[in-house]
Amino acid sequence: MEAARGAVVSLNYTLKNDEGELLDGTETPIQYLHGYDNIIPGLEKALEGAESGHKRSVVLPPAEAYGEHDPTRILTLPPESVPDDMEIEPGMNVMGETPSGPVSLTVRDVTDDGILVDANHPLAGETLHFEVEVVEVRAASDQELEEGCVRPQ
Repeated sequence: MEAARGAVVSLNYTLKNDEGELLDGTETPIQYLHGYDNIIPGLEKALEGAESGHKRSVVLPPAEAYGEHDPTRILTLPPESVPDDMEIEPGMNVMGETPSGPVSLTVRDVTDDGILVDANHPLAGETLHFEVEVVEVRAASDQELEEGCVRPQ
């Protein structure tokens, strides 16, 4: 079976940046429902038609991964926007609430005047280098297709 819309793909991968630094990887295969936007667009496109045993190197520019870094997504929040019992430090990832729903924020700096946060994905603006091995491709269950994501078998 090939990776196509409605197939469950199991894969192992390593992810590095342009400098060759290891950013992420798997020790056990991950699964995703192909064609349902469950992984970054460029990687899903690169795996279209892949079968079990397929190995591939994939290099994705920011536009095909997490997008370009957008400086307008760097914001200063007032100190009172953080609960008194919460200790905020640079480098922390916190969730923020917006009118359109929750958003992940990375704390860049904390001063008496405010908290500098970045709403960009941590890998925005990065060219990503994947080494991918497709372990298995199977048909999705009716429930998986209805819900748009993989369920444990």
